Amino acid sequence: MNFDDTPQEAAFRAEARAWIDANAPHELLADLENAGFGGLNLSGVDPMQAMKAWQKKKFDAGWACLHWPKDYGGRGATPIERVIWGQEEGAYGKLSGTFIIGHGMCGPTLMAWATEEQKRQYLPPMAAGEDIWCQLFSEPAGGSDLAGLRTRAVKDGDDWVINGQKIWTSGAQHCQYGILITRTDPTVPKHKGLTMFFLDMKSPGVEIRPIKQVNGQSGFNEVYFTDVRIPDAQRLGAVGQGWTVSLTTLMNERLTIGSGMPTGFEEMFDFCCRMDTGEGPAVDDKAVRSKLADWACRASGLKYTGMRAISALSRGETPGPENSIGKLVAGATMQDIATFALDLMGQYGAVSDPEMAAAQSRFQAMLLRSPATRVEGGTDEILRNIIAERVLGLPADIRVDKDVPFEKIPTA
Repeated sequence: MNFDDTPQEAAFRAEARAWIDANAPHELLADLENAGFGGLNLSGVDPMQAMKAWQKKKFDAGWACLHWPKDYGGRGATPIERVIWGQEEGAYGKLSGTFIIGHGMCGPTLMAWATEEQKRQYLPPMAAGEDIWCQLFSEPAGGSDLAGLRTRAVKDGDDWVINGQKIWTSGAQHCQYGILITRTDPTVPKHKGLTMFFLDMKSPGVEIRPIKQVNGQSGFNEVYFTDVRIPDAQRLGAVGQGWTVSLTTLMNERLTIGSGMPTGFEEMFDFCCRMDTGEGPAVDDKAVRSKLADWACRASGLKYTGMRAISALSRGETPGPENSIGKLVAGATMQDIATFALDLMGQYGAVSDPEMAAAQSRFQAMLLRSPATRVEGGTDEILRNIIAERVLGLPADIRVDKDVPFEKIPTA
């Protein structure tokens, strides 16, 4: 396999590098390079303003959402050009984090299911970072069973009236729009009575409550719907086709999260090279090197698995269930690395003040964030089932409620 750039790729890389060198917010680079896993802390700058400014600058110059069609705010770039851009953007890519759900999940869903007029109206502002989007899927009573959702949508003239609750909605407090899956027919089995919509998050009756996490951040939210009215024109797919529409979102979610989730390996390798155990650098220890070798293999496997997935997109294929592998491996690896790093620190691993802790408390923040990575975008257990059944072809779990009308399923 040849990883050298072709002449065309080299030209694209040179163009991208020159534009980034001329336009990137270089004053933020040090903070971005040192940013851990607990959110962005930028000296004297509001992170949201910095993210929106960088995204808008990229959009105006034709560097936003490279893989999207030009008509919708993208560049129509090839998958390898998308990889090259990511390599060149480097640490500045952290300024795109708040847009990942819109660009990676909601956008592709709108492209597949919205009308042409809606695509041209909503996708360019999304690509420009002017509108932030979220996906309203998980519910308290459903756990990891998305099809067990209870948020109801009832037709009323040309509108639908929504009542219910969603939970673990990432970034909802910052969003202008969201895609919402609801139950419109409880008399059929749970996968068949669902319908998908998109809505304005400032609609009357929408209430957003941030959830305080153990790391002090509030990346997740509860969202309540009380008699929220959504025009039927904002329905994605046919009535009752919500599960099929949601699979478009979920498959893109697996690709987006799985191919881009950090493991912390590079930070861990650097830390082990610099940390003095009293008998020399930690990297000289056989047990440490064994761990690093294992994590290096995982990181390399994730990198090239992600590249294969992007290449599949270039052939016109829809992201498939195999992309569940990325998040499953990355999330567990992040937690393993963080735990091992704190073990190496000994009693100093309990210090969380960035000014006092080793490595600016990067690994403490990573450990506190890592449980969320194993829940968001599908729990480890759900991903293992997907891989077992839909990738490896193993027998499916027994599902006693599979053909039972939703309203007949017993509840506690």
